[in-house]
This record gives sequence, structure tokens and C-alpha cells, in this order.
Amino acid sequence: MKLNVGIIGYGKMGKIRHQVIDELGMGEIVAISEPTLENDYNGIPNLTHNELINRQDIDCIIICTPNFLNKPLTIKSLKAGKHVFCEKPPAFTGADMVEIRKAEAESGKKLMYGFNHRHHDSVIRMKEIIDGGEFGKVLWMRGRYGKSVTKDYFNDWRAKKEMSGGGILIDQGIHMLDLFLFLSGGFDVVKAEVSNLYWKMDVEDNAFVILKDSKTGKVASLHSTMTQWRHLFSLEIFMEKGYMVLNGLITSTMSYGEEVLSVARNRSTAPAATWKDEVKTQYITNNSWRYEMEHFFVSIIEDKPVSIGNSNDALELMNIIDEIYKQKDF
Repeated sequence: MKLNVGIIGYGKMGKIRHQVIDELGMGEIVAISEPTLENDYNGIPNLTHNELINRQDIDCIIICTPNFLNKPLTIKSLKAGKHVFCEKPPAFTGADMVEIRKAEAESGKKLMYGFNHRHHDSVIRMKEIIDGGEFGKVLWMRGRYGKSVTKDYFNDWRAKKEMSGGGILIDQGIHMLDLFLFLSGGFDVVKAEVSNLYWKMDVEDNAFVILKDSKTGKVASLHSTMTQWRHLFSLEIFMEKGYMVLNGLITSTMSYGEEVLSVARNRSTAPAATWKDEVKTQYITNNSWRYEMEHFFVSIIEDKPVSIGNSNDALELMNIIDEIYKQKDF
């Protein structure tokens, strides 16, 4: 079975999704919708959003649009009887997600969100180690995710709250929050400092977040920033019997550096663990886009639940985002 696919938003992400779908061979792009293109693209019809959503021969729709369009296009597509894959963020609020989940339930179609960090091979390995219980339960986690932006950012839709829903947190830090939830479960206490001290826009340039699970005592901290002045990705997870540190992330530009996972057992008696005790694995290929699309297509073709990046995951995540933005000081 080969699915007929439509892509709404044919910028960088739309093209990435198209390439991966072609490589997988499980779907065929039969239409796109990109307002900045005047004509069809390489023989593929370029339709309006509504024309694509209502086209009868399309099985599923990939949404790669500015954030403010994600919710309405997802709901319209579900109501039109299409399976939907939507890039992050899923919406602006938890309440938005409740509306989306209602449309999903009524449609009976598959809905998946593009949290591709879950699908990096390094993160998959971290999940296996945690779930395997070899190192005991998670005690704490620390994530840092930063990038440098230029003054051109002022002209980007991401700098406009009505279009983006927020700043660096919802643009980039949301991936790290999602990894916290994916790797170790939920949190019921949220404390945050959200500021715009440097860029002074109506969206944040820094978010400092502390999460806690009051039942287990597990704590996670996040610093999401656009005043890092360089790109940085670091995820540290410390457990009862060892730890994992993931530094760097494979991207098309490699601006976050090499993706290296370090794993080591702890030692409760002196001497403590040393750098030499770490087992380091460098990942040289980013398979996340392929794994992600494959999971979506298999869920449709084999009528299986979306187990990674489903709407319940998105709801839990957006409820935390809500709590963080309530605490911003501007």
C-alpha cells in the first residue's frame, strides 16, 4: 500500500519531509500548498490550503507551516478525513490541544507530531538504558539548548508572538522538554523564569525552567536561550547507578557539533567515577527524519496507534508550556 500525501508548507521542513517520503517509498507526494510559489513544483500541483485539504485522493497531510497555522490546519484536515502529521509546536496552549484531540477522536484518523529529537539514535539508546533499569531510576536531568540569532530575526515570523506563540522556549526548548517527558515520564511542579533582557521583543530570549515529580522527587532543569552566541545542545541524565551525557546533535549544518553519547556507572566509594570510565559513542548519521515518517506511515497502513509523538504526548507537553508562560516577567 502506498499513501497519497499532501504537504502544506513547502519550505525547508516541507522539502525534508518530501525527500524522506520518497526515500521510504511508502508514500507519494501528489500535491503541495506553498503560497510563496507562483506555479506548480516539478510537476506537482501547488494548490491552496483548502484545495489540498479537500482533495479526495489524498490520504494524509503533512503540515509544515508557521506555528499559528498548525492548530486550524490540523483540525480542518482531520475533519476532512485525512491522517495528519504536524510539525512542532502542536498548538499554542493546552486548551488548543483539547480541541484538536476532540477533532482527532471524531475523525478516527491518525495524528502525529514532529518531535524528531525522540527519533535520534542516541536518544533511542538513552531510552533503552532507562527502560531497561540497569542503572536504576532517574534522579535528575539537565538540558541546555541554545543558539545564536542575528538581527534578521526581527523580521522573521518567529519574532512575532501572534504568529509564533512565543520565543525560544516554544521554538527550541520545547524539544528538550519533550525529551524530559519521553525519557522519564511526567512532572507536576513547574517553576520558571522567562525573560527578554537582550532582544527586548514580545517573545522571550531566555527560559530557565525547573520541573519536579513530587511522587518520586525527580527533578529536571532546562535553560533554553537565544543569547548563547553559539549553538549548543546538551542533555545529562543521572540515575542511581550511573549517568548518560549527550552532547551535540547531528543537523544539516552540524552547527551543534558532533553527536556523542557518554555512559558510565557510578561508584559509591572513593575514588569516584573518572572520565576514563565513560563509554563514548559517536553517531554520524541522522536517521530521525526517516524513523519518524516510517512510524507515521506504519501506524496508518497497519492501523496501529501512534505511540511516539501522539496527541496525548502533545497535550502533556503544552500543559507544561502553559505553566511556564504564566510565570514570565514581561
